Amino acid sequence: MSQEHPFQVQIVPVTPFQQNCSIIRAANGDAAVVDPGGEVDKLLAAAEAMKADIKKIWLTHGHLDHASGSMELKERTGAVIEGAHEEEVFWLSQIAEQSKRFGVEGEGENVVPDRWLDDGDTVEIGGVVFDVYFTPGHTPGHVVFHQKEAKLAFVGDVLFKGSIGRTDFPRGHHQTLLDSITGKLWPLGDDTRFISGHGPMSTFGHERASNPFVADSVLSA
Repeated sequence: MSQEHPFQVQIVPVTPFQQNCSIIRAANGDAAVVDPGGEVDKLLAAAEAMKADIKKIWLTHGHLDHASGSMELKERTGAVIEGAHEEEVFWLSQIAEQSKRFGVEGEGENVVPDRWLDDGDTVEIGGVVFDVYFTPGHTPGHVVFHQKEAKLAFVGDVLFKGSIGRTDFPRGHHQTLLDSITGKLWPLGDDTRFISGHGPMSTFGHERASNPFVADSVLSA
């Protein structure tokens, strides 16, 4: 946690997919919500309990379980939607259709971000700055958010504890995902903790040592 700009994070699992939505509250009370996949009432209640004022919505990618609550949350809070990369219009424009297909309660709306993000961009909440990395492979426009002072990353569905993102969806690509992990995530440092879209937290160092898909020993074999 940065001493200059302290912030707190609460992970709120949402939807039957148990997607890890994160609420990032800066010291001044302003907050960003990462990947509001649904259950907006639950997210608003969690934010209220944190005394967090939602100003930003940050999307790692456009899959239903990560983005379907975005427009409702924006309408109810006035928050600005930032992300993902512009290539993610492929998925963000299909959310309503996907919601019907999967029978998701409270049909999601197609998402139109206020700002697309690209590699090298930054996003900010309450004076806390996060670097943006373009990490395609799971989806064509996936991005990751990294707070370097706190050594904390929000990686969506690129990497999990003990696994990696699926690449069998349309416009997924396995080698591109591996390149995103090794080229964009590993350089952030072994001691960097990360919050995935699903499941428990881990560190990049732990995954480099033990992940059966991207451990150094596996990729160098």
